[in-house]
Amino acid sequence: MKWRLTGRYLVSVVVIVVIVIVINIMVILGLYILQMVNKDLQIPSQETSADTITRSFQNDIVINPDGISITEKGKKVLEENQAWIQVLDEDGKQAYGYLVPKGAKVKYTPLDMIQTYKYFEKELLSTVFVGGKIAQNHQYSYLVGFKSRYIQRQVLTFDYRKVGQALKMGSIILIIIDGLIALCIGYIFSKILTKPIHTLIDGIKQLANKKYNKHYKPAGVYKDVFHNVNLLSEELRAGEMERKKLDRMKEEWIGNISHDIKTPLASIQGYAEMMKDKDYHFSIDEMRDYAEIIERKSLYLTDLIEDLNLSTRLKNKEMMLNKKNVNLVSLVRNAVIDTLNDSRYANRNIDFQCSDEIIRMDVDELLIRRAVSNLIYNAIVHNDEAVVIKVSVVKSGHIVYVRVVDSGKGIRQEELARIFDRYYRGTNTGEVHKGSGLGMAITHDIIEAHGGEITVHSELSQGTEIEIRLSISQKGNVSG
Repeated sequence: MKWRLTGRYLVSVVVIVVIVIVINIMVILGLYILQMVNKDLQIPSQETSADTITRSFQNDIVINPDGISITEKGKKVLEENQAWIQVLDEDGKQAYGYLVPKGAKVKYTPLDMIQTYKYFEKELLSTVFVGGKIAQNHQYSYLVGFKSRYIQRQVLTFDYRKVGQALKMGSIILIIIDGLIALCIGYIFSKILTKPIHTLIDGIKQLANKKYNKHYKPAGVYKDVFHNVNLLSEELRAGEMERKKLDRMKEEWIGNISHDIKTPLASIQGYAEMMKDKDYHFSIDEMRDYAEIIERKSLYLTDLIEDLNLSTRLKNKEMMLNKKNVNLVSLVRNAVIDTLNDSRYANRNIDFQCSDEIIRMDVDELLIRRAVSNLIYNAIVHNDEAVVIKVSVVKSGHIVYVRVVDSGKGIRQEELARIFDRYYRGTNTGEVHKGSGLGMAITHDIIEAHGGEITVHSELSQGTEIEIRLSISQKGNVSG
C-alpha cells in the first residue's frame, strides 16, 4: 500500500516534469527554425542594432548632380552612435566622408572591402559594416564604422547536417539527464507527500481496532486532516467510555429488575403453594389476606412490564399519540388527587395551583397524566414526609408550564445529569419505593413526543424544580 501511493505520486511528478522539458525543447527548436528562416527576426529592444542602422542609412545618403551628402537626421544618428561613414563610388574611391577617423583609406579594393567587413579595424578602432545604394544608374557602396568597443561581429559557418546530429544527440542527453533529475526530485517529493498519508492510514487502523490513545501533531499539508483525526479519536474514546458506562448501568439495572421481579414472584409462588397444600387449613380471612398479597405483587409486576413496554415503544418511536382536546388543568389536578387518594401517600402535603381554570390543549391524556404522576411520585419517594410539594399549571402566551417543585433533599449534580437516562435509579429511593428506573426516562420521552421540553433545577438541601413546557399551537406525535 505504501509503495503504491509513493509510485502514484512519483509517476505524476515525473510525467509533469517530462512534459515541461519536451515543451521547452519544442519551443527552443521552433525559435531556432524561425530565426534560420527569417534572418530579420530580432528580439525587440530599445536600441537599434548596428547592422540595422547600416542597412537603413541608405535613405539618409543624398546623391545628386552637385555631389553626395547625408541628411541632418543621418548626421545625428552617426553622432549618437559614435559612428562615421565613407561613401565609395564604383571604383572604390571615397566620394564622401563624415566623421572619418584619421588613417582611414580613401580607396578600397574588393579585397580591402572584404577584410574591413570581416575583421575589426585596429587602426581605426572600429567595427565596420557595409551597405549599398543605387542612384543615377551608378552603384555606390558605403562603410559605416562604429567606435564602440561593445559592438562586435562574429562570422559563423557551420554544416547543418552536423548541427542537426549534435542537436539530436544533445536533446537525447538532455532528456536523459532531466529525466534522472526529475526522477530524484519526484521521489523525494512523493516521499514527503506520502509519509503523512502512511501515518494517517496507520492512525485510522488504530481507530478501527478501538485504540484511541494515539495523538498526532497537526503539521504540514495534512494539518487539518491530522486535527480532525485527533478530534475523531477523542470523540470515539469518549463514546467508548460512555458506552461502557451505559453497559455497566444496564447490567446493574437488569440485575436490580431481575431482583425486583424475583421478590414478588417468590411471594406469589410461596402463598400459592401454601394455599394449594392440603395439609394447610386456612380461614377465609387468611385466604383473603394471601390473595390480597398475591394481587398486590401481581399488579407490581404488571406495572413493571408496562413500563418496559412503554419505554421501548417511546424510544423507538413506534407509538401513535391518541390526542384529544382536554383541559390540562383538570388533568393535572386529577393526577394530584389520585396520588393523595393512595393510602401510602395520603398524609403527604401536595399543593396545587393554576393560572386559569381552563387551559385546553391537544394531548394524549393518558400519557401526559402518566408523565405528571411520575414527577409527583419522584418528588414523594426521594423526600421525607414533611416535605411540601407544589404542583402548578401556568399559561403564558402560547406556552403552558407544568411545574413540580419540592423543598426536599435536592439532587447531586452527578445524578442531575443522568436523571432522564434509562436504567438510572436514584440513590435516595427507599427499599419500599424501588421501581423500574424508567419513570423519568418515560416522562422525558412523553414530553418530547408532544413537542415539548422538560428541564430540572436542583440544589442539595434546597429542593428540586422540574418544569414541563408545552406549546398550545405545536402538535407533536410519534409515528410508527
